[in-house]
Amino acid sequence: MRNILVLGGTRFFGKRLVERLLQDQDTQVTILTRGNTEDSFGGYEWLNRLYADRTDTAALAEAVQDDKWDVVYDNICYSPDEAADAARIFAGNAKRYILTSSLSVYDSKPEALTEADFDPYSYPVQTGGKDDHSYQEGKRLAETVLLKQTAFPVAAVRFPIVLGIDDYTRRLHFHIGHVREGKPVGVPNPEAVISFIRSDEAAEFLYWLGHSSLTGPVNACSDGTLSIGEILAVIEQATGQQALTMQKTAKADMSPFGIEQSWHMDTTKARKAGFSFLSLSAWFPELVSYINDSFGQRE
Repeated sequence: MRNILVLGGTRFFGKRLVERLLQDQDTQVTILTRGNTEDSFGGYEWLNRLYADRTDTAALAEAVQDDKWDVVYDNICYSPDEAADAARIFAGNAKRYILTSSLSVYDSKPEALTEADFDPYSYPVQTGGKDDHSYQEGKRLAETVLLKQTAFPVAAVRFPIVLGIDDYTRRLHFHIGHVREGKPVGVPNPEAVISFIRSDEAAEFLYWLGHSSLTGPVNACSDGTLSIGEILAVIEQATGQQALTMQKTAKADMSPFGIEQSWHMDTTKARKAGFSFLSLSAWFPELVSYINDSFGQRE
């Protein structure tokens, strides 16, 4: 029986990952959370729950003790200090470690970004907690610390913006709501393209990676890209309303996707290893229609 630990598995794609893992009765799944919110996983015999604050080193070590893990999924590591704690706590106890990282480790550029565009192996190590670094720098340093340690193999999954009906950030909801209500949407560059992945696809990729031997940084996003202008065109079609876009608006009306330059990834490494990604152009309009209909149901 495989023994899997998920750090951060009670919402969004982390929750979907746990649901996917629970389909395998030959897998013992353990989730570690602060216990502030009751999960919806029910009473599976092959599910354990541990309670600790991920940022409390002593509490994390006490919770996991010296248990042996075939795979540790870390969805909530945001700083080099958290990464260093994990490297010490799981040394000798983890056969494989999968860190959820981000497209944010890259600076934007016109060309599709490959894993080599940010090299954590040559990046200088710094210390600090989540509040000591920007999100980008925190993720860069978390990758650097974990990938440079040698006690267990590590893969760092670089996800772009994750979308889905369960997206608690409601970034796509923001755009649909603004178009429906005739509010301006701040878009610095409507031609800039961006990568996305759907929440269930992100979970499926993590599940697949747990059975893979792939290590190091790995990009994961749906096939294809969308420009911000194309996103709004899809929303216009779904809502029947024309988007009001402006290059500059009040901060509350600026698009969460409002990038100034293209910011998208190449997934050749993952595809060559055997993973097939969904088509962005196929699922994105369906998601927009679903969310738009949900707005109508509340009116």
